[in-house]
Amino acid sequence: MSKPKTPRSLSDTSAMANLRMLRVSPRKLNLVAQMIRGQKVERALNALTFSPKRIAIDVKKTLLSAIANAENNHGLDIDRLYVSEATVGKALVMKRLDIRGRSKAGRIKKPFSHLRIIVSEIGEVA
Repeated sequence: MSKPKTPRSLSDTSAMANLRMLRVSPRKLNLVAQMIRGQKVERALNALTFSPKRIAIDVKKTLLSAIANAENNHGLDIDRLYVSEATVGKALVMKRLDIRGRSKAGRIKKPFSHLRIIVSEIGEVA
């Protein structure tokens, strides 16, 4: 006997994509995520395509994954999608040593982060 299926946490007009353990600091990733929050997916894709930031490539892949999830899994219309949420979370931090002058050691922190993008369909305007 199996346990009952977990109910869906999102509404029927939303789809989500997660990207975990991304090798960039959450502060830098949040700058790119801030560019696309609340925008239509077409504008968000254009902004990420022409962004000079290195991490914009991975954010664009995640956004494309969320769009594909919306279309294939939930049957949503691509032309009416917008980025309703783009949240950045903190993951682990690798700690390394950097040998400095006179046999001293300095600490180097290499942070990781998580990204979650939720796209929603714009409702009918009456």
